[in-house]
Amino acid sequence: MIEARHLRVLRAVAATGSFSAAGRELGCTQPAVSQQMKALESSVGTPLLVRTGREMRLTQAGEALVRHAAGIIAGLTAAEEEVAAIAGLRAGRVRLVSFPSGSSTLVPTALAALRAAHPGTRVSLEEAEPPESVEKLRAGDCDIALAFRYEGAAGAEEWDDLVVRPLLRDRLVGLVPERHRLARAGSVAIAELAEEPWIAGCPRCRGQLVEVCRAAGFVPRIDFATDDYPAVVGLVGAGLGVAVLPELAIESVRPKGAHTVTVEPPVRREIVALTLPDLAQVPAVAATLDQLARAASR
Repeated sequence: MIEARHLRVLRAVAATGSFSAAGRELGCTQPAVSQQMKALESSVGTPLLVRTGREMRLTQAGEALVRHAAGIIAGLTAAEEEVAAIAGLRAGRVRLVSFPSGSSTLVPTALAALRAAHPGTRVSLEEAEPPESVEKLRAGDCDIALAFRYEGAAGAEEWDDLVVRPLLRDRLVGLVPERHRLARAGSVAIAELAEEPWIAGCPRCRGQLVEVCRAAGFVPRIDFATDDYPAVVGLVGAGLGVAVLPELAIESVRPKGAHTVTVEPPVRREIVALTLPDLAQVPAVAATLDQLARAASR
């Protein structure tokens, strides 16, 4: 095993011609230089230097190693500088996957603050709903996954192998056409919407809707299903049904032609940022998690 520190000593000896002069250049003693050269010769299994009077002369093997040492040391120096830049957040890359309502609310605020604080850190964004986003994280296709799960839903242990950064609890709100009989109600029991046609969201949200309605004593008649929140709002606004949407989704969409109402009993989802334990130690990833938490607290 050839060590970089031994190569640096070899280059100094080759340039100065003696152990003493190399020691002065490197800021160490002559015996220390001698010991490191012996260790290097032991590693490569052949002599690298021959003493000629008061000077040292390189053997053929020594000349070959010095010739390669320049490129090796230059490469190591460049690697050290790049790692130092990443560690100091002067550089770095973070791959973020988020569900749509998170992308339009939490993510812009967080990334704007991250860029202002650490302009050398680059963040890419891709959209995916959980559990797909979580699968991408485990597969190494992203560094942070913004995800959610509903309170009381099964599968709480599904993130046990991940670092979980809680961000906020997002309550679901009802959405009804503006001319609906309950449009001006302060709060609505979900059972009051039992006879209504429904517009459902993403598969996980759709499953949660069905569970909540069943708990209230009915099965919702789902006429339309779409992952596109503006489409849900548009369908409700056109009088084609009712829906429940997360508050984050309402923040990002202007509910034209529709009214929001508080739904009882309350249904909430937990919004979190997920990463792998080793990635949580990477400065750029840690800084992004911090900014997501700050954006969620505003």
